[in-house]
Amino acid sequence: MKSPAHRGRAGRAPYLFLVPATALFVLFFALPIGYALWLSLRKVRVSGLGLGSGAREEVWAGLENYTGALSDSELLHGALRVLGYGCIVVPVMLGLALLFALMLDSESVRLAPFTRLAIFLPYAIPGVVAALLWGFLYLPDVSPLYYVLDALGLPQPDLLDGGPLYLALANIAVWGGTGFNMIVIYTALRAVPAEVYEAAKLDGASPLQIALRIKIPMVAPSLVLTFFFSVIATLQVFSEPTTLKPLTNSVSTTWSPLMKVYQDAFGNGDIHAAAAQATLIALATLVLSFGFLRAVNRRDRQETAR
Repeated sequence: MKSPAHRGRAGRAPYLFLVPATALFVLFFALPIGYALWLSLRKVRVSGLGLGSGAREEVWAGLENYTGALSDSELLHGALRVLGYGCIVVPVMLGLALLFALMLDSESVRLAPFTRLAIFLPYAIPGVVAALLWGFLYLPDVSPLYYVLDALGLPQPDLLDGGPLYLALANIAVWGGTGFNMIVIYTALRAVPAEVYEAAKLDGASPLQIALRIKIPMVAPSLVLTFFFSVIATLQVFSEPTTLKPLTNSVSTTWSPLMKVYQDAFGNGDIHAAAAQATLIALATLVLSFGFLRAVNRRDRQETAR
């Protein structure tokens, strides 16, 4: 029979294992969030002869920074640009990921391990490196694509200007993110029992019917998960437009909301306004994410009730 002291040590063991993770969570997640919230409620007041030579002190601002952020036209325009960017990235990326996963799960596929690795490999390349690689492919003076178009006598559009800029940025995100989403969906497909497919074949279902009526409904939770991750990544787009900015004048320092936050914090030196903007972006991401998950869960409950 175990002694009370031994039982007490055994009961504390799980909590001891949680200490490192809890400490990291508090130091690198909870405290920075709390400090950002504190900064968002403060502002710098300059008093004296002039803005350059006066005394500067940090005072309480309340919701003034949030009011300014909500009325900031540059932040609103950045959000609209990201919305247009997301309308291209999310459906194309998830559509390709689903298509590749279905193709790899087919019985007639050849060289599946190599193909799976080739599709996933762009995800292993850092976003900044990927943006630089594609950025130079978009430049007419150095891109081999423009030499091919010129040799064929085809028009040579400027992919880093105007409307094509959205396609250029979306292409980088799709190229880098499709592989990860494909792996998630493909893993869910491999978990479907083979007996389900065998029963469908005995009923005379074609491969296309099996894909549309069995495989896609079975991996619906994985599609929801990848959509959830894709929306969050889209709202936080920063690396791609920031990397392409030196290559074109069409990308401003406030092209996306996070670029606006960075510019205010480190370009304009207004860390308090930047903290308020970052908090609003985080709240918008939280509301959209949980709203989407709640809608999906409500739909699942309704279908289960039927």
